Amino acid sequence: MLQNRVRELRARFRWTQEDLAKKIGATRQTIGLIEKGDYAPSITMALKIAHAFEVKVEEVFYLKLED
Repeated sequence: MLQNRVRELRARFRWTQEDLAKKIGATRQTIGLIEKGDYAPSITMALKIAHAFEVKVEEVFYLKLED
């Protein structure tokens, strides 16, 4: 299952969901769905999110493997 640290990183930068959405060309609703794990972003969107936070994509998104 794809996990992410979007909410944590967004809080560190003191950005709202709307702030991040504008930076990457998405909607606030999409950011909310990503944060909740209800939407897996495209590779392009994941890279844009990582770029906005100035980190590698692996520092934002990771796989949690089921046992």
